[in-house]
Amino acid sequence: MIVLETSNLTKRFGGLTAVNDVSMTLYEGDVLGLIGPNGAGKTTFINAISGLNPPTEGKVKMFGKDTTGSTPEKMCRRGLSRTFQIPSPFPKMTAIESVMTATIFGNKTGKVNDPIEHSRAMLEFVEFPMEETVVAEQLNTVQLKRLDLARALASNPRVLFMDEMASGLSERELNDIMRIIKKISKKGISILMIEHIMQLIMAVCNRLLCIQFGTKIAEGLTEDVANDPKVTKAYLG
Repeated sequence: MIVLETSNLTKRFGGLTAVNDVSMTLYEGDVLGLIGPNGAGKTTFINAISGLNPPTEGKVKMFGKDTTGSTPEKMCRRGLSRTFQIPSPFPKMTAIESVMTATIFGNKTGKVNDPIEHSRAMLEFVEFPMEETVVAEQLNTVQLKRLDLARALASNPRVLFMDEMASGLSERELNDIMRIIKKISKKGISILMIEHIMQLIMAVCNRLLCIQFGTKIAEGLTEDVANDPKVTKAYLG
C-alpha cells in the first residue's frame, strides 16, 4: 500500500529552485533512505511534504488524500511525524515534560489514556540515556536527538521522517540507532530518513531515493541505487 507520494514536487525560494520536480513513493513498511550530496535539497524536500515550507508546485498525498500545503500540526494529526537535523528542545523543560507536550498536542483527544506513562514508554523505547527529570538544556547533541525521536514517536505516527539521526555518533551509538530504527519499523511505521552514513543506510533501508541539485537522479532498491553510476558520480564527482 502507498502511504505517501509526491508528484512533481517543486520548491523555490525567489529565483532559487531548491527542489525540482521530484516524484517519489513511500510504501507501507518501507525504510526509505533519502540520500544525496550536502546542499542537494533533502531537508527542503521533507519540509515541503511535512508543511514546514509548503511546495511551490506539485502535489503531496498521504494515504490517498491530497495534503499539499497542509500545516505541520495537521500533518501530525494525519499520522506524519519527524525529527530535525538540529533539535530544538524546550530548554527549561525536563525530558518527560518535553515528550508529554508531543503526547498531549500530537494525539487526538482521548487517544492516550495516561500521557505520563505514554511519554515514559517513548523515552524507554528510544533508550534515552538520561533520567527523565533531566532538563533539556543540560543535554548534548546526541542525547537531544534521542529526545527528539521520543517526541516524534509520542504522537503515534504511521509515517516518520528522520533527518540525520546518526550524525556525530560513535560506532556503539551507531549500532544502537540501527537497532532502534529496526524496532520502529517493526511497529508498522513507514520511515523516510535523510542520512549520509552508508553503513547505516545499507543496514536498515530497503529502498533509496537520491537527489542532486534538487532533482531526483535515482529511486529503487537499496543495492541498485547504491551501485548506480549516477549516484556514485554525485558523491565522488
